[in-house]
Amino acid sequence: MPKAGSWRDDLRVLWLLARGRDRRAPHAAALNAFYAPQANVYDRFREQLLPGREPLMRALPLCPGLRVLDLGAGTGRHWEYVAGELSGLARLELVDLCAPLLEVARRRFADRANVCCTEQDATTVVPTEPVDLVVLSYSLSMMPDWRGVLDNAWRALRPGGCLAIVDFYTLPRTPPSGFAPLSGWDRWFWPRWFRHDGVWLRPDTVAALHGLGGRTLRQRQGRDRVPYLAGLKAPWFFWIREKPPV
Repeated sequence: MPKAGSWRDDLRVLWLLARGRDRRAPHAAALNAFYAPQANVYDRFREQLLPGREPLMRALPLCPGLRVLDLGAGTGRHWEYVAGELSGLARLELVDLCAPLLEVARRRFADRANVCCTEQDATTVVPTEPVDLVVLSYSLSMMPDWRGVLDNAWRALRPGGCLAIVDFYTLPRTPPSGFAPLSGWDRWFWPRWFRHDGVWLRPDTVAALHGLGGRTLRQRQGRDRVPYLAGLKAPWFFWIREKPPV
């Protein structure tokens, strides 16, 4: 049952989505201005909008002692799906450029000494040592220099480590190997609908992921309804790839 006031919270978020982000402002300033008014109610609405987070998190190859880097971690809500695994991690670093969302993450994990929050651009953050796992949960499509983020994520991984991504997506008319095609309507509508709020669905993203090398461990395409848009289901995918061992 939704908590009291949840419909008011949803209306506030919907109004901000309808207004959209300021495309003229620098990226960090635009993120802060857009998410600050909704940071404390962010998770409830995104719980309905981002259904791919849970299957990705439950598919992660987590085990004790891992060092994990999460780029564009937001409030860190998705880590609660695997809360039982967190205490065994050597380190979980949550990185985001949006201060209001990261502050929610700091409060959420304040009692976990192995979780730290870093306010920094995902293209420039460098872990203190190579990590075993890099996660991007519905964040790559929001990053202007997405290729720079992928390159930095791949560099941060140790040989044999894994890159895990879940996001909304689009594809070219002829999709890369292993992906079912999207309809012409999907390829036309969803990139335009998401772009209004600073989410960029790029047809070359999946091909760029394959171009990193290594081998795919898990891959899944899904489609789920968007809150308050009756009958419309947005396409999402998750993808886990292993960096080649030396």
